[in-house]
Amino acid sequence: MAATHPYAQLLGNRDPLEVLGETQERIPAIAQALGRSGLKRTYAPGKWTAAQVLAHLADCEMAFGFRVRQILAEPGVTIQPFDQDLWAKHYDQVDGLQAALTFKAVRDWNLALFRRLGRDELEKTARHPERGPESAGTVIRIIAGHTLNHLAQLETILGGKTA
Repeated sequence: MAATHPYAQLLGNRDPLEVLGETQERIPAIAQALGRSGLKRTYAPGKWTAAQVLAHLADCEMAFGFRVRQILAEPGVTIQPFDQDLWAKHYDQVDGLQAALTFKAVRDWNLALFRRLGRDELEKTARHPERGPESAGTVIRIIAGHTLNHLAQLETILGGKTA
């Protein structure tokens, strides 16, 4: 079920909009602090590098922002899922700093919309083919939790506990 999505659960009782705002600044700051060499490090053996995590976050920010807009415009629509591994095929060639700046810009645009939404808009739903009905509010919670998940990976890399 959408309400029990693991990423949404990562939020606990935190306000998703506050988390989205905080991480909007924190993630590009980590990318800057890592620098070009740090962006090539991973958070665990065999996992994505920091640059690849940043590319994934930029892609997901666009994809999830689109989902919310689609739910608002076309309630009941079927959400198009995506395979992150297929999207990641070119992540090894990505500029991590560019990805971080793209993430920040798209997050800013998404937050401008999300902060204007009323309760009735947040309750509009679409159908996810794998999870069933998801409201715009749930998708926003998923985005926030998803970002927290990857922020932890980036912080691990920044802390030097990496491969």
